[in-house]
Amino acid sequence: MGQYERLILMAEDELTQYSTDARKIEKLRQKIGLSVSAAEQKKVKEALLAEMPKDWLSQLVEQQRQTVSLPFWGIAGLGLLFGISLNQPLDFIATLGGGFLAIKIQQWGWKLQAKRLVLQTLQDIEERIRNQ
Repeated sequence: MGQYERLILMAEDELTQYSTDARKIEKLRQKIGLSVSAAEQKKVKEALLAEMPKDWLSQLVEQQRQTVSLPFWGIAGLGLLFGISLNQPLDFIATLGGGFLAIKIQQWGWKLQAKRLVLQTLQDIEERIRNQ
């Protein structure tokens, strides 16, 4: 596992903590400072800048992943409700499809948010170095 993947996993770990973005960046900055050299930080930052999507849908999913996936959770729930109450096994396809799409949207947004957190942390590290 390269530094890029390790940093994304560290950011995902920080996203599970209930705290402000500034606190998450501060904790992640300490971890990155101890485990990643400056040259590797620069490589990861360049890779993240090149990889981060700029389209409106990706930005919407990154910022509002739960809101975007909510209609698909509704479709999954309605498929389950109609499949059970109306005894229609084909409605369970909607349950599977809606649930699958909702989970994938959540995962996509989670990854985008973790990448953004790493990018913000690396920019914060560079800024602090520049100001010293």
